[in-house]
Amino acid sequence: METKTVIFELRTKHGLSQYELAEKVLVTRQAVSRWETGETVPNTETLKLLSKVFDVSINTLLGSPRQLFCQCCGMPLEDSIISKETNGEFNEDYCKWCYSKGDFVYKSKEELLDYLVKNMPNPDNLKDDERRHYYDSFLSQLKHWKI
Repeated sequence: METKTVIFELRTKHGLSQYELAEKVLVTRQAVSRWETGETVPNTETLKLLSKVFDVSINTLLGSPRQLFCQCCGMPLEDSIISKETNGEFNEDYCKWCYSKGDFVYKSKEELLDYLVKNMPNPDNLKDDERRHYYDSFLSQLKHWKI
């Protein structure tokens, strides 16, 4: 979906006029109109404000151009599970279970591996050490754990 459509749909879903949205994100009504016609797109700072107003990620505002994955555990990210910083801004790198209130939940990869081995389904009936090795090879590719 294009940014212009996303902004229009979010604005109408929230019952805001172009003028009301403009006031909330400190721009003119004409700027909002230009976004919704596709003439322009909001700048980075305005995208951050729109993200807060609509409680969606910047990725969503941009039409979800890329699939986001938690860079700690690998879970696919949707707006409802994306972590937030202490100031309320989305942190599109992590899920809310791995990163909460400005801090990482898992202090080491070993701690996360322990959790995964204990709690994740085991459809192939692999031994715990085999599962640990499998998860470790996957996690090692993610930004948070790359060596």
